[in-house]
This record gives sequence, C-alpha cells and structure tokens, in this order.
Amino acid sequence: MSKITAAITAVGAYVPDYVLTNDILATMVETNDEWITSRTGIKERRILKDKDKGTSFLGIKAAEDLIAKKNLDPKEIDMVIFATATPDLPVAATAAYTASKIGAVNAFSYDLQAACSSFLYGMSTAASHIESGRYKKVLVIGADKMSSIIDYTDRTTCIIFGDGGGAALFEPNYEGLGLQDEYLRTDGIGREFLKIEAGGSILPPSEETVAKRQHFVQQDGKTVFKYAVSNMADASSKIMERNSLTGQDVNWLIAHQANKRIIDATAKRMELDESKVLMNIQRYGNTTSATLPLLLHDYEKQLKKGDNIVFASFGGGFTWGSIYLKWAYNS
Repeated sequence: MSKITAAITAVGAYVPDYVLTNDILATMVETNDEWITSRTGIKERRILKDKDKGTSFLGIKAAEDLIAKKNLDPKEIDMVIFATATPDLPVAATAAYTASKIGAVNAFSYDLQAACSSFLYGMSTAASHIESGRYKKVLVIGADKMSSIIDYTDRTTCIIFGDGGGAALFEPNYEGLGLQDEYLRTDGIGREFLKIEAGGSILPPSEETVAKRQHFVQQDGKTVFKYAVSNMADASSKIMERNSLTGQDVNWLIAHQANKRIIDATAKRMELDESKVLMNIQRYGNTTSATLPLLLHDYEKQLKKGDNIVFASFGGGFTWGSIYLKWAYNS
C-alpha cells in the first residue's frame, strides 16, 4: 500500500460583520492610521460585538462554511481539534461543544492551545492522526475572540488584534500530496514577554486582579518582535533547506499575520518574490489561531494541486515553527 500522507481537502472561514478601523481606534487611544499602518500593516480588524457569543460561535460558523462547500456529512468527521487561545470556558472544552453543534456526533474532540502557533501545531497533530491510519477525516478549527482579552486603553495591543475563525479538513492522500515536513519549536523564556497575568492557577481571579486589569493580554512589543522575526524566518529557512527547496520552488508563503514587517523579513530570508506572499493582515489584523486558515480561505482559488506551500507562525510561550505542505486540489 502507498504511504499515507495527510492532505487538506477543504477550507472554511468566518469573520464578524463589525469593522474596527484605525480611524475608529484613534478615537479610543492616542494613535492614528499612519502610525498603525506603517508599523504593522493593519488597516482594520473584525470584532464580534455580541457579548453572548464566544469563540465557539466563530469556530462553528467557519466549520459550517467548510461543511457546506465540501457537501460533507458531519457524521463522517472522526475528530475535531479546536485551536484557540480564547476558549469559551476555562474547563469545558470548546471543541466538544463545537463538534456537537455542527453535528459531528461521531467525532472525539479537544482544544489545543499554543497561542498564535495553535493552528500550525493543530496541523501537525491532525497529520499524525491521519498518517496513523486510524482516522479518515480530521477537522482543525482555528478561532479566537481576541477582543475578549484586549485592553482597549492599551495601544500596544489593541491596534493589533481582531476576531475570526477558520477551518481545514485533513484526509488521507496516496499521491504524495499534503503535509511533507515540519519544524516546530518552543522556548519558555517567552512567558515573561507575552502573557495574561491573572486567571490561571498562579494568580486566580479576584477583585484585585480585575481592578489591576491583569486579565488582559500584555506584551513587551520590542522583545516579541525581535524573537518573532528571527525565529519565524529561521524555521522557514530550515524547512526549505531540509527539503532542498529554493525560493523558486516555493509557490506560496502562508505566514501568521501578526505584523507585516515580520512577514516581509521571513519572505526575504526565504528569497521569495513578494507575489508569492499571501497576506490579509490589512483587513483582519492578528486573529491569533485563525490567521492561517483565513489565508487559506481567502486565497483558495489561487492554490493549485501540487503547489508547494510553506506555513510559518510565531506565538506566545514562545511557540513557533514551519510546515511544508503540497496542496492537494484545484478549487
């Protein structure tokens, strides 16, 4: 029997209707459109305004989009991996609720948290399950309601993040397409530079932690930027070297959308023409776990069977890495 590889066979996505532009942000904190655009490449981001809806809503919508496009019976889904940094609840898995709501009644499901690298790690996990031969359809959802953990009086973070969800279906492939290689890494030093201080087992919620605004994302922007530039570029370069790929061989770079300068630095290190760099950061900002599947969804029609794609991401922890994948279908 031919070797089993794990290929993406369908994608879906969802973003909320409300658009938070740089000009609107300028009425909330001391900033302006030129300052934000020049430093991040972001022009606007989507925000889920309904307080009664959480990250699961974004993931369910993205999964339903995929299911409808693929004409997939959700009962055939074996597993649901929900990549997120903003689960609905601290204990009850968002994946379990999502799987039930989309009708994936035969799937087992779990959450995966690696900050902005969550979807990348989810791809690796899904591929391992598929390659084992025990599972045929694994749905990976990446979604985050970042607006729920952002302090909109802190201009170092509120200009960056948005809300959104994306999904990809992984299935066995016998043509040598799908996931080819991965280079994934972590470094616990990142805990000091990108975090939410309160709400965990070290510092449980209290009146004091709420008053001190310790339940919002905090980051040392300069340090995070430095680590992100070097590590994301390094991982992408290593995956190319390991697979004897040049910039000419790579058809597309699908990089985490945190900052345009980080994406540009990664592409430069890969010696990749800018026409091969897929980008939607200007429309959505950093949607954390959703950035990679949102790119797949937005550019799906441009992806051709056999295309060489390099995925790259960097997130809190620190977590980072790169995946080399051959695209498996023509849209």
